[in-house]
Amino acid sequence: MMETTLLITGASSGIGEAIARRVARPGVRLVLAARRVERLEKLAADIQHAGGQALVFPADLSSDTGCQQLYEQVIQHGGCPDVLINNAGLGWYGYLDEMPWDEARNLLQVNISAVVQLTRLFLPVMRKRGSGHVINMSSIAGQIPSQGIAVYAGSKAFLDAFTTALHREMRGSGVAISLVCPGPVKTAFFDLTEQNGRRIPAERFAVPADSVAERVVWLLRWPRRVVYVPWVLGVTPWVERLFGWAMDLVGPLLLKKDRAAGKS
Repeated sequence: MMETTLLITGASSGIGEAIARRVARPGVRLVLAARRVERLEKLAADIQHAGGQALVFPADLSSDTGCQQLYEQVIQHGGCPDVLINNAGLGWYGYLDEMPWDEARNLLQVNISAVVQLTRLFLPVMRKRGSGHVINMSSIAGQIPSQGIAVYAGSKAFLDAFTTALHREMRGSGVAISLVCPGPVKTAFFDLTEQNGRRIPAERFAVPADSVAERVVWLLRWPRRVVYVPWVLGVTPWVERLFGWAMDLVGPLLLKKDRAAGKS
């Protein structure tokens, strides 16, 4: 049986870790990339102890140099992966005028630039050999932009358009391009995006990260352009078109309430 290699960015926790644990099995070689080396090494040890294969590559995708270095290391240690899962992402919750530019820049670099750069680097090899799969992790926030996540939602909207266009470019090439659009997911993301005592209200509706991992496993077997988690969120594009006016009225009240609470 031919070995399959998967590169997962942001693999140290959350959805990335859940995907790694779910797909780890004999015949699968995992390449795990993230900034938190200790967590990656623990994950790799768990996978290897269970009989799987895992390599660890520390990577800071908040710079072009970090993306280039990751690409070169992966190519040097086994060549182009069969599957690239662009999972790494940053978030921030609060008013845009309160968001430090350094945080906005890092978010845009990781959520947009790193995805485009890594895809652009690995895609020529995939296309030349006539096989491969690029999976980009998005969010329904890109289709229903909400208060408090202007930069994050904008980055995911870009990812939706980028992935759709690339999917159409690659038709007939043997390279599959897919988008995963989860709703809120139970990860440390909510802790990391908490600002000034504010937490994203959607946290209460979050699904387990393992639910997203299961959908990714399904997608690896049956590639398609876009999948939603849970599947009922497939109606999301229509929700924005039909009920966006309600979000215009009600949504800002939630953030204003958080601002008032933060000042009290």
